[in-house]
Amino acid sequence: MQTLTILKPDAVEAGLVGKIVAHLEEAGFTIRASRMIQLSGAEAKAFYEVHKERPFYEALVRYMTSGPCIPMVLERDDAVGHLREVIGATDPAEAAPGTVRKLYAESKERNVIHASDSAENAVKEIDFFFSRAELERLWGDSGR
Repeated sequence: MQTLTILKPDAVEAGLVGKIVAHLEEAGFTIRASRMIQLSGAEAKAFYEVHKERPFYEALVRYMTSGPCIPMVLERDDAVGHLREVIGATDPAEAAPGTVRKLYAESKERNVIHASDSAENAVKEIDFFFSRAELERLWGDSGR
């Protein structure tokens, strides 16, 4: 099973990419695809459209366009559920010890990592950043 994660601009800016990737690999994930990108405002708005009516939407779009980020396709059994456990609660103050956010996030708003919240959303989110053809070229099978 595959899921999407994004190492957010604060993780890239703070030089935490290697530590977070090592944490994910130690948790049993295989990285199937990754790239560093700078989201445009339109791309960030489209990706986070589900939150459009929420009060934090505009701040989230500004944050996600503030610097480069790294979307990645991760694979393992129960990828969606396991990744959400590994990264911890959105608010690092509420995250379990040893989770990515407890270790590296500075606040609920600057929380270093995104994870798909369901298998359905994982497919949509992977498709947002990576084409099926691209994943098949990399691995011979998109695994979805």
